[in-house]
Amino acid sequence: MLILAIILFGMLVGAAAQLILHRSGKGVDWAKAFVSGLAGSFVGGLLSSLIAGDGLELRPSGLIGSLVGALIVTAAWEWWQRRAKKA
Repeated sequence: MLILAIILFGMLVGAAAQLILHRSGKGVDWAKAFVSGLAGSFVGGLLSSLIAGDGLELRPSGLIGSLVGALIVTAAWEWWQRRAKKA
């Protein structure tokens, strides 16, 4: 059950990152939301929780770090896609 909650939270964070970066309202690419949300949540949430001294418990620092991590992963992914289209 915890795994499903983590996957759902990652998808929601990834979708939120896309909506924050895309103000045009194109919608959400759920595959990108899944990958960027999980990667961003893992890296950003884990790092911010450990830096804040919260350990591995669910705290606001980890939730905010998850969103920041997903924003970074989504922005990097889109930059890479734009770069690949130009080549």
